Amino acid sequence: MLDLRLPIGWLFIIFGTMLVIFGYATPTTTPVGESAINLNITWGSVMGLFGLIMVLLAKTAAKNSKT
Repeated sequence: MLDLRLPIGWLFIIFGTMLVIFGYATPTTTPVGESAINLNITWGSVMGLFGLIMVLLAKTAAKNSKT
């Protein structure tokens, strides 16, 4: 049976990677006095980490169900 965590995890890994690459490719232009944190890099990393956790959970569940 297909575990939905696996395709959802890969989806988040791919989209997170794309967002991080886009964040590094575009410069941050913020007005003076505001934070210079690039939210594309931040949330791309969060999405990638969430996707990695989902894939790891799917892999460990598949390994435990075989034994």
